[in-house]
Amino acid sequence: MTPPPGWYRDPHAPHLERWWDGAAWTEHRRTPGAPAVPPAPSPGGTGGTGRAKAIALTSAGAVLVAAIVTGAALLGGDDGGPRTRTGPTATTSAPGPTPSSPSASEPPAGDPNGVEDQLNGITFPLLDGWVRPENVAQDDVVMTTDGTYDCPGDGSVCRHGLVISRTVTENDETSPEALAEEDISEAADAAFDKDVLGQRPYGGLESHEVVKSGPVAVAGRAGYFVRWRVTTAEGPGGYVQSLVFPSSVGTESPVLVRYVFDAGADGPPPADMDRITEGIRSVTDTASGGGVGSSIGPAD
Repeated sequence: MTPPPGWYRDPHAPHLERWWDGAAWTEHRRTPGAPAVPPAPSPGGTGGTGRAKAIALTSAGAVLVAAIVTGAALLGGDDGGPRTRTGPTATTSAPGPTPSSPSASEPPAGDPNGVEDQLNGITFPLLDGWVRPENVAQDDVVMTTDGTYDCPGDGSVCRHGLVISRTVTENDETSPEALAEEDISEAADAAFDKDVLGQRPYGGLESHEVVKSGPVAVAGRAGYFVRWRVTTAEGPGGYVQSLVFPSSVGTESPVLVRYVFDAGADGPPPADMDRITEGIRSVTDTASGGGVGSSIGPAD
């Protein structure tokens, strides 16, 4: 159920496309619009999975340097939090649907009100006021609230709500509870303290309180969530939630879903977090579900 091999937008260099071999990112990159020719397998490998030794790219050296610099800026430092791997998801689809590389931002078949995360094999419901991401620089955003507004602090524009889906792969921990507890602080800092450019859209994060936490059934899997209410130096503050549950595809690596909501009058209600969680489905079993307060296990 992972995306088929093909050229997709590079999550760490959005101005380039990168070859996804069906299991992992390779080191092959190209500029958008270049001839759609699959790269040759790496010597001694089986097509290059990112774990094989990278070979020199045939593209111009300036393109390679730009990709490396951009990727380094986005990866950040080693802060001890759960590290994530990105693949071609709702925001990294190839330009335009083709038979071999379908657009990941398209709704699931028969469901015009949902968005699919192909890498993790799940779909999210699009509630009223929510849209598929457009012109969003941040990786792995699967949906946003409609429209933008001027940030109360640094920066240009902010959004009232974001939902982000990631796969945790570079962490030996597999417990959803431990991963959610570990991620929530990083999620709050990333959303309400400093952004990737070092700006403070909300003037900085001042304090937080735990609103809710506990086990939750998500797409028929036993997960765990932690929700904080945060206070910021400027603006009304907000809510952030870290939700972790095992994937139902591939190696069943933990899936991390972050919710970021403004707490102002124009922000989405916190109940939308529960409604979205309850509406998450596995692409292999559309009857699966769960939600806050649900018993752990597949829903009837």
